[in-house]
Amino acid sequence: MLIGDVSRRCGVSARMLRHYESLGLLRPTGRTGVGYREYSSADLRRIFHIESLRSLGLSLRAVGRALDDPAFTPSALVDDLIRQTRARITAERELLTRLRRIDAAGPTDWQDVLRAVALLRDLGSPRAGQRQRAALASVGEVPVPVEALVEAALGESDPNVAGALRWALAHAGADGLPLLAEGLDAPAPEVRERAVRAVVEIPGGDATTLLRDALRHPDPVVGRYAALALGTRGEPDAVPTLIDMIVGEVNDVDAADALSALATDPATAERIAARLIDLLTHGNLGASARGRLTQALAGVPGDTTSRALAGLTGDDDRAVALTASYVLTLRTAPTGR
Repeated sequence: MLIGDVSRRCGVSARMLRHYESLGLLRPTGRTGVGYREYSSADLRRIFHIESLRSLGLSLRAVGRALDDPAFTPSALVDDLIRQTRARITAERELLTRLRRIDAAGPTDWQDVLRAVALLRDLGSPRAGQRQRAALASVGEVPVPVEALVEAALGESDPNVAGALRWALAHAGADGLPLLAEGLDAPAPEVRERAVRAVVEIPGGDATTLLRDALRHPDPVVGRYAALALGTRGEPDAVPTLIDMIVGEVNDVDAADALSALATDPATAERIAARLIDLLTHGNLGASARGRLTQALAGVPGDTTSRALAGLTGDDDRAVALTASYVLTLRTAPTGR
């Protein structure tokens, strides 16, 4: 079979067949009377073997070793090819992600592209100061896509950089919430905390809805951050978690402040007062927890609270009784002149 016929049958160009021959990979069985290369069935099988090994990513040199060295073992080479392929796939995915983010930034000219590339590069810098500057600069003419900001925020351990990234995400508004919602369910607890802290700083009803869902999160840290934020947003659903935080002495001062903010609504104030009074009366709590609850009760307006405080002035726990007496004095003191 002549070279043209072999090329058509094997799908390999005549030029490549000659190249294989020059490298010693392929030697035609014979020549015609006028000197044309003539290939046998064995030659065709070797061509198919060469092409099969090349399809695995082997170099032509490695192909020659595989076909001609009887002592050659493929395991080490295949393992190396697997590592190389994985590294190449990772690099290609990173490139694709970078290109998508640049496209999402909506560049209008090459200067915009270059600025977006620089910001994305700086967000991944090993230097905290550079990452922080990139986060602050992301709110500008060529904003960094929210996907990149969320990824950076969920992976950032430096508190100053993290704060700048949360600020940038707050400016992005609700666009980052779906990705942050995924972060709330991340396996790593530090990632979940970063996610909820970012959601807390995003204004609007969509963020509030996500925080309400976060109240029931199995990670108590997520629920506590959500409760504190919802308290400042006037969401009464946060009341049980806030009270639990006071009892457990976990950010209890902030939790008491959030309860006070919620208690500006009369109906919510009654609900808060009823729960605090029930715990003080029937909660079987230690002295320290009862003291914190009494202090929290002081921030709740209304007659129900005043009556409860009056009853607590005779409490067996002297610290509770003194706190209640002092608060009552402040509540009944005349205002103005």
